[in-house]
Parts: sequence; structure tokens; C-alpha cells
Amino acid sequence: MNYLKKMNYWAAIALFPLTLAACKKNNDSTPTSGNQQSTITVENVLNSKPLVESGTFQGTGTPALILPGQSVSIQFSAAKGEAITFASMYGWSNDLFFAPANPGILVYDTDGKPIEGDVSSQVKLWDNGTRINQKPGAAVNHPGVADSKSISEVKGTDTQGNTYLPASSLVKATLKYNGNSVFTLTLQNTSGGTANETPLSPGVWAVSYIVGGTLQNSAPLFTSGQPTANGLTNIAEAGDNTALSTYIKSITGIFTPLSPILVVVYNGIDNPIYKTGENDRAKGLKYIAQQGNADTLAAYLKGKPGIKAVYVLPAPNTRVLLPVIGAQAGGKVSQQITVAKGDRLAIATMYGFSNDWFFASADNGIDATMKGDISTSIKLFDDGTALDQFPGAGITQFNLAGTPLQESKPINAVPNPNAFTTLPDIQNIIKVVLN
Repeated sequence: MNYLKKMNYWAAIALFPLTLAACKKNNDSTPTSGNQQSTITVENVLNSKPLVESGTFQGTGTPALILPGQSVSIQFSAAKGEAITFASMYGWSNDLFFAPANPGILVYDTDGKPIEGDVSSQVKLWDNGTRINQKPGAAVNHPGVADSKSISEVKGTDTQGNTYLPASSLVKATLKYNGNSVFTLTLQNTSGGTANETPLSPGVWAVSYIVGGTLQNSAPLFTSGQPTANGLTNIAEAGDNTALSTYIKSITGIFTPLSPILVVVYNGIDNPIYKTGENDRAKGLKYIAQQGNADTLAAYLKGKPGIKAVYVLPAPNTRVLLPVIGAQAGGKVSQQITVAKGDRLAIATMYGFSNDWFFASADNGIDATMKGDISTSIKLFDDGTALDQFPGAGITQFNLAGTPLQESKPINAVPNPNAFTTLPDIQNIIKVVLN
């Protein structure tokens, strides 16, 4: 599936259109007897996931069915090109379920405008293919006789000649935009009084990351024409969403590239990149935090008092450091640097799928003469220059083709968990080694 495909060069370029084309080194002093050579290596070690968000839904009763006339709502975030999909059992059947066709219900139009209102026409009825169908209704025999077919859409009649109203007549789906890339999808059971009256079971929902214009998993719940998998049968036959929920949770999490790495060697001054509790200094950190572009800040720092050397480290071929994608290793880049006793090291790189988050060494920097893994000294910060949205699901995130909404707040560490998601430990995202 798309999640396992390696991103090509042009897809990676699309993530960071303003990143540098080659490694730059500025203002590096001539080695003296007090200097030593060291190599800094930065690697994206994130074990990335294809789904940005997922979850479950159910009714309020016992059992937790969604009965005719009742509704349930799902709140989620999404970027342009991302879609929400879901699955819920047609309760009075052997193995039928409601779901949109893949990749799901798109929530923005081609101009990036949020879609609102009735989207019921995108809800379909599907045959799981694991049970022989009977006449739908309260008297249906669960689970019925086993079958072995691929998933197929039910269009008016099923394989046994039983008839059905269009799914949009049985389930009403409505989208509401709440602002800041947050949506609510409401599913209402409208089957009451029809020839296909039925409860809806507890279900699951999911939203896939979009990377370089490609959804990382465009079919997270099922694929038409393929056998059912990953616990969908439990929903389609018994309305039990436990197994499929466990599966989608296992492929939901963090996906982010790292922008070209700014590395600064300095001595006798404070961290030249930032200080927590203060606003962005308007010297170029904003462009790293929002766009992944270290060019402006690197140029500004060159030649300033206390600055011994400035480097910008883009990954070979891809420029950005991609995370671990399936069997593909994460991106890695190395640079030889010249340091001396008393020198400090400052590092900055963008959390690529954010509005203005950046990884950086602590306020007081790092002893540049250290050797070994220094990843624990790297923290994640919010630059305070752009309104935050769910990472990887924000319409104004620059690397998802958006324009950040400006704000002005002091730089501070990003909490974990935060208002949007729970992150892995920082050293499980970015690895920094000095040798």
C-alpha cells in the first residue's frame, strides 16, 4: 500500500520547497593546535505511522447501538487532500457494513475551502463476503452460513437478490467545520420506517497522512475487491469494533520529516538561535520553524561576534530527513566540524508537519567537544509565531501547502502530551551523535 512505498525525490522536495540545495559552511576558522575535528551526525529515527488520527464511535445505550433516529458525532482534524473514513455494521444483516468508498470523505474542495453540509451520497453499503446473505431484518440469522468472497459494494441488490435502499437513505452524514482545521462528522440513523430499518453498530474511523500529495494509507479499513482483513469481519458480522480498533491504533501516530539542520559553533555568548520565554528574535528562526528554511538565519549569524562556524546540513538527494517508512530507514546526514575547548554547539531543525515547531539543543547549547549520543539534549519547542494545528492535519501548515496564521507568543517547550497528540520521546524522533 502507499504507506510502504518510498517517497521519491520530487515528493520530498514538495515538502520543503524553500530548503537549501547543498550543505553550506560559513566562517569556519583555520584549525590551530587547540582545535580538534569532530563529526556531527543527525538522523530521523522516527518509526512513522500512516494514520494521523483514528478512533471509535458508538451509541449511548446498552448495547451501544445507534438506533433509528439516533446519531453519533466524530471530531477530527484534517489537511487539504486528507479524508475521513469509517465502518459500521448494518445491524440486521449477516455481514453488511456502511462505509464511504476509499479514500473516504474529502473535507476540502480543490481550492482548500472546507466542505460543509450533507455528504450522505458518499456513504455506501458493502458486503464483507464472509457470510451468505439473508433477507435483511430483525429475523436475520446471525452469523448465518459462512462464505468466502471479496468485499463488494451492494448496489440495490445483494448476491442473493435481496433489495436495499441507497445507503444515503439509511445513514445521513453531515460535515461541520469548527475552524482551525477541525471538523465534526455526524452520522444519523435515518433507516426508521423504511424497508431497510436497522440499528448501526459501534464503529471505527480514521484519517490518513498526506505526504507529497500522496495519502500514506488510502484504504485503512478495507479494499473493494479484496478479502476482508484486520478485524473488519468482527464489525460486519457482529458489530464488534474491538479488533479493528486495535489494528488502526497500531498504525496511528506521528509522521514528520526534519528540515535541513542548522548547526552553529559559538563561544563566549548565549545561544545565538533562541531563548525560551522570549519571542522569536526575527533573525530567521521563524523560517526554520514555519518553513524548514535555515538560509536566512545562517546568513545573519555569519560573522557575528562569538560565532565560530555556521553549517546547514540537508540530506543527500531528498534535502529533508525522512522518517522510517516501513522497511526504509530514516534520513541521516553528517558534517565534519572544527571545535575547541569552551566551544558550544546550537542545533535547530523543523518538525516538518507542524505550524512552527522546531527541535533544538537546550538554551545553553551543548559542549561542542563532547563525544557520543547527545540526543537527550535535544528538545521540541513552539516558536510562537504561527497558530498551532494538529501536526500533519492542518490546512495552514506550510509543508502541507498552507499559509501559517501569524501569532506572537514567547518560545516555549511543546508539552507532551499536548493539546493535539502524544509524541514519542524526542530521542525516538531525532538522533544526534558527535564523534
